[in-house]
Amino acid sequence: MSVWAAFLLMFGASMVTAKVYPLDMADNSVDDMYEGCEDKMSEKVEKEFLENEKNKNKIFRAAWNEAEMTTSLTTILSRAEVVAIYVYTNALTKIYSDLNKEVRELGTEYKKRFNYHSLHFFLTSALKKLDKKKKGKCYTAYRRTTASFSQDVLNKEMRFGYFASSSQYPLESSQSKELEKDFGNKSCFVIETCFGADISPYSKFEKAEAEILIPPYEVFKVTNIETRAKKQELPCEVVYTLKSTEKPFSKYNCALF
Repeated sequence: MSVWAAFLLMFGASMVTAKVYPLDMADNSVDDMYEGCEDKMSEKVEKEFLENEKNKNKIFRAAWNEAEMTTSLTTILSRAEVVAIYVYTNALTKIYSDLNKEVRELGTEYKKRFNYHSLHFFLTSALKKLDKKKKGKCYTAYRRTTASFSQDVLNKEMRFGYFASSSQYPLESSQSKELEKDFGNKSCFVIETCFGADISPYSKFEKAEAEILIPPYEVFKVTNIETRAKKQELPCEVVYTLKSTEKPFSKYNCALF
């Protein structure tokens, strides 16, 4: 099972209580963009965070070591950035789940008990480098979920507030329909992302999912909401259309310095 599938099934586990998740600005997100402090953070990660975090978390250490042995150098990303993407997409370790839970919830505790400074930093720096490579191009990405979300959000702004996986396969495509049993069809998103990047060349799953990873700090406007109750041919019960505002928001930018 892929990272994306497992993460969505984690949301789906709450469906027995019919929980409805908000689509808001995710104010408590660890949304650090490291704008203006990248060099300082890189030094802190290399000299302190990475070794400490590997020593405290044997699963993270094993996953990092496996990725170092499996991945190769690229001309665009650093070795550590490639390793971070591989670790994140290695669903067997469930590190992606722990990371995203902390990213969603620990903004106010970012300086005290956030356990994934290294992974967060390298994923963020990788997405920023890949974003520069695409030279302003925005992707259309698609995200399936098994969860229910607020529907009173038309024309409002929101962030996912964590590293959100999506696909380049349209919801109506045969590739997307084949994955429906894992990813779900409860709530789906059609997303114009201008800060997300194609990580499939570096993923453990390579191009199988054509994965676009969206950073916590990207802001979207909800431009359309369609429901199957009114439009039976929809591929999901609810389809949200999101358009990037192209203006990121990083509440905790460089908060460690």
